[in-house]
Amino acid sequence: MYRRRELLQIGCSSFFGLGLTSLLHQRAQAAAIDARAKSVVLVFLTGGGSHIDMFDPKPESAEVKGEFGVIDTAIPGVQFSDQMPGMAQRADKLAIVRSMRHGDNRHLSGTHYTITGSIQPFRGNSNQDKSLHRGDWPSIGSAVSYLRPRSDRLPSQVTLPNPLIEGVLVWPAQHAGFLGPKYDPFVLKDDPNSDDYKVRGLSLLEGLDKTRVQGRRDLLQDLDRAAMMSESSPQVQKYSDEQETAFTMLTSSNLKTALDISAESDEVRDRYGRHKYGQTLLLARRLVEVEMPVIQCNMGHVQMWDTHVDHFPRLKTMLPALDTAVSALLDDLDERGLLETTLVICVGEFGRTPRISPLAGRKVPGRHHWAHGYTAVFAGGGVMGGQVIGRTDKIGGSPVTVPFSPADMGATIFESLGIDPHQMIPDRLGRPRHLNTGEVMQPLYTGEVT
Repeated sequence: MYRRRELLQIGCSSFFGLGLTSLLHQRAQAAAIDARAKSVVLVFLTGGGSHIDMFDPKPESAEVKGEFGVIDTAIPGVQFSDQMPGMAQRADKLAIVRSMRHGDNRHLSGTHYTITGSIQPFRGNSNQDKSLHRGDWPSIGSAVSYLRPRSDRLPSQVTLPNPLIEGVLVWPAQHAGFLGPKYDPFVLKDDPNSDDYKVRGLSLLEGLDKTRVQGRRDLLQDLDRAAMMSESSPQVQKYSDEQETAFTMLTSSNLKTALDISAESDEVRDRYGRHKYGQTLLLARRLVEVEMPVIQCNMGHVQMWDTHVDHFPRLKTMLPALDTAVSALLDDLDERGLLETTLVICVGEFGRTPRISPLAGRKVPGRHHWAHGYTAVFAGGGVMGGQVIGRTDKIGGSPVTVPFSPADMGATIFESLGIDPHQMIPDRLGRPRHLNTGEVMQPLYTGEVT
């Protein structure tokens, strides 16, 4: 006997003219678009990195420029902060989009928008209302898992090196949202730069081997089939899906091998930098080699780049580490012939304020949340390097050219992986929703800004 909610789930798709057959057909067609990239590496500056102190300096504005100087890049007439010399030398590989903009200055919902490409459903204004929720949109890799599952049944996204959690708050967009846990990413919870780094959750318990695990799986499947005959419900299916995902990850060597950073030489590890940023991006390269579609690399703990206080002292450590790590990743991918099929993006949920000021009650000034104008940097995956797309006003506050949004970035990621960003997916009640409402950022590939 069906519950009322299940009847609604079954009926809504047909009511809206998009039945199960149509949705399955769309999933089958998800790979029909020619892909530009096999993998996307999102270098995520959680907390919001300062665009002015990295890729869009304003040396002529005394009130904005801050403590850092500028440096010429490989693009004539284009300058970066002097804290980013490696990226400046490799600017011929980069498309620097200086006209990113959206309207959300809050960390949690801004992160949701950036990582999913969709605005977070409104549930209230408190931080708790914006915490991780199954009613949210899926992370991009989770949507890829749903639309184009891997043949080896592994998740289509790995998040490194830690989840985004602060106290009781868990940042949204870190799972598959309304698509369900079957499509959740694998989230690492270990620092690859630590001496005791170990990939937890991907090892069999002592005394177990794959044969014994397979036997236990067969028994569980027999029990599950009996349970489903007595109660066909989303809860039973959810449990079965979670079991299947866990079994796949435990018995597959691909993911565990890719995350084994000890397989790399000291020379390579030193090249990336012996810090969390560097070793995280080295793991990203290893995941690219096994064609993991989406690799989210959180640069530090949650809100690491939220520099309201001690802004410049903190960036004097953080920026050189980021510069070294991203530069090494680009070089390594290029030397291995992987950059052309790997889209690399460096961005935060927003930028930082042009003006430098202290928070109330604080003496040391910093820069604060600023979604009205900021920078995203793209490389590889067919992107035309050596170009700056868009520009901000004289203080770096707002774009004076056509702006791009996180929705546009999301559409670009989906399209780069060969997935139509405008197709329909079902929400929790089976209602059809557009996967993404943005537009592909065509200037990345054409060099022409319309």
